[in-house]
Amino acid sequence: MSNPNHAFLVASGQNQVLTIPSEFTLPSSEVLLRKEGNRLIIEPIQPGSLLALLSTLEDIADPFPDTDAETLSLDDIML
Repeated sequence: MSNPNHAFLVASGQNQVLTIPSEFTLPSSEVLLRKEGNRLIIEPIQPGSLLALLSTLEDIADPFPDTDAETLSLDDIML
């Protein structure tokens, strides 16, 4: 882990803006944020990555179909 560096949070309406020191510059313009206990984890999202695409999708509410419902069992297949 790198050495900690002091940074500032600035109020912007109902949001907070984090000023990131130059030695922590991230390689992308989009990030994923998650909170683990008292820690805020910031991860860069590479443009065009699968993770970026998946993060934009809504959850699937429909149940997954039973694709094996009309399939013969292996014991019933005659060669």
